[in-house]
Amino acid sequence: MSFDCVSRTHVGLKRKVNEDSILVRTERGLWAVADGMGGHEAGDVASTMVTDALRALPIVYGLDDTVEAAVDALRRVNGELIRLARSEDDRSRTIGTTVVGLAIADGEFRCFWVGDSRAYRIRHGQIRRLSRDHSLVQDLVDAGMLNSADAEKHESANVITRAVGVSEELEVDSSTGEAAPGDIFLLASDGVTRVVEDQELLEELANGSLEAAADKLVELVLARGAPDNLSMVITRIR
Repeated sequence: MSFDCVSRTHVGLKRKVNEDSILVRTERGLWAVADGMGGHEAGDVASTMVTDALRALPIVYGLDDTVEAAVDALRRVNGELIRLARSEDDRSRTIGTTVVGLAIADGEFRCFWVGDSRAYRIRHGQIRRLSRDHSLVQDLVDAGMLNSADAEKHESANVITRAVGVSEELEVDSSTGEAAPGDIFLLASDGVTRVVEDQELLEELANGSLEAAADKLVELVLARGAPDNLSMVITRIR
C-alpha cells in the first residue's frame, strides 16, 4: 500500500511551549500524535519520549506485531516517566502525555491510544471516530449523565482519565478495521478537536488537497483563539 501524508504542529496562541510531538513514518505505515499533559512540567519531554520510542521500533511484519511492539514501547516509556517524576524533589509531580497511533498494512488499520488525542477515518463522504476519549466527560456520556453535544464545552472537558506516565499499569486501547484506497485518516491532539467539530473536519478533509486541508484547519483553530497546542497527521491511501 502507498500513502500521501501531511502533518502540522503549532504552539497555538496561549501556550509558551509546544508540548505536542508527532511521528510520521509513512514508509513503514506508522503515524502518531502525542500531547504532553497541559499544566504539568516537562509535558514536551514526555510527548517526545513517546514519539522517539515509536520511531525506534524494530522492523516487524504484520499489524499485530507492529502494534504489539508499539504498546510495549509505550509501557517502557510509562515506567521511565514515572521514575523521572519520582527523581524530582516534588514527588507528587506528574510527567505525562496522551498518544494516538495508527498503523496500516495489507488492507487493514490498527489504531491505538491512551488519553483524548483522537483518530478518525473519512470514507465515502462520512467521518467515523476510531478512538474513544479516556476522559471524565466521555465517562459521563457513556453513563448517560451528559449529552455528547455538551461534552466539548463541559467545565471538566480537559480532565483525562488515562495517560502515559500517570500510573504503574498502562492500559492501551485499540481498534481495527478495513483500510481501502481513498480512505483518509486523521490523528489530532485535543487542541484541534476541541475547537473544530467533526463535521467541519469532514468538510475540509473531503475537499481533495491534504496540504490545503491541513493549512485550513490550522487557520481555523488559530482564528478561534487556539487555546492549546495543536497537532495533526493526515494520511490518505492511494
